[in-house]
Amino acid sequence: MYGFQTMGKMLIIIGAVSILVGILVYLGGRLGLGKLPGDILYSKGNFTFYFPLATSLIISLILTAIMFLLRLRNR
Repeated sequence: MYGFQTMGKMLIIIGAVSILVGILVYLGGRLGLGKLPGDILYSKGNFTFYFPLATSLIISLILTAIMFLLRLRNR
């Protein structure tokens, strides 16, 4: 029984995190995230290549800060 309770809690946490990430992605798109200076966009004819370099760096920095703060809290 102990294993099912732990697994249930983990599934609830994963679901909550997924919802939060979805909300952040939705709001980020409305705030212009994904169209920053530094994002690479190349179009020629009917070919388009898009690489969100600046957006990826900002998201990485934010996630690193969150993980760092969570790690400090668990010490």
